[in-house]
Amino acid sequence: MSSPLAIRGVAPASRLGERPAPSTVLTGIAELDALTGGLPRGGLSEICGPASSGRTSVLLALMAAVTRRGAICALVDTSDSFHPQSAKAAGVELRRMLWVRCSESIADGRWPTAKNGRRIDHRPSTIDRLEQALKATDLLLQGGGFGLVVMDLADIPPETAQRVPLTSWFRFRRAVENTPTVLLAVEQEPHAKSCASLVIKLSAIGYQLSASRQPSVVSRQDSTQQSPISIQPDRFGPSHARLLHGLNITAEIVRSTQKKPVRSTSAQWESQTAWAG
Repeated sequence: MSSPLAIRGVAPASRLGERPAPSTVLTGIAELDALTGGLPRGGLSEICGPASSGRTSVLLALMAAVTRRGAICALVDTSDSFHPQSAKAAGVELRRMLWVRCSESIADGRWPTAKNGRRIDHRPSTIDRLEQALKATDLLLQGGGFGLVVMDLADIPPETAQRVPLTSWFRFRRAVENTPTVLLAVEQEPHAKSCASLVIKLSAIGYQLSASRQPSVVSRQDSTQQSPISIQPDRFGPSHARLLHGLNITAEIVRSTQKKPVRSTSAQWESQTAWAG
């Protein structure tokens, strides 16, 4: 005899299994994909780190992987720092990409001009560009149809990015959930708090410089303790006369809502420049 409190179609919590793992998109970097399992679809992810920490390398690898699968990606470029030639060299299919630039102020498709007819080179403030980026991201998510939407805030000072209200991050999360879209924010520091499904912190633990005979390696022995940089004896000329050949990058998971066993919390790999051969 069934319980009088039993309701058809409702099962007790003890019988509920684990929720299925969300679908993810691989970044194209084997070490990072092994660490995270990919970026979750229908969720907000954050990649943060200081300058020269590998943020652009990871972003270009992800965009190349997404466009190579035939999906369309949108980049909201807050600081007009995107370089199409470098993206193409990294494997990004530019014809499958929408580039939204937030660096110029144009009204009705015309440049503002002074009385003498000369063009006024008016660039909006950092706060204005941030507001443009938030509005553009909201419109892209509401429109749908993108496999990846990136909001690049990497060159926005953290104290300015902190001014983004938490309600905006909640709105982005609600707009992207239950969709196949990956929403990614690239920043110096994480700001979405609990709205983010995955937060990855990047840092460079070493770099390689070109030389006449062999590259000289500059490395930080212990990145966790932020110890001083140690430089090997230089026998190949001054460092300012060389080219950067590559970065040794480490990634650390700061936050993850994916329910899976964690084998490691960090990963390392090497990113090489196009001219490194």
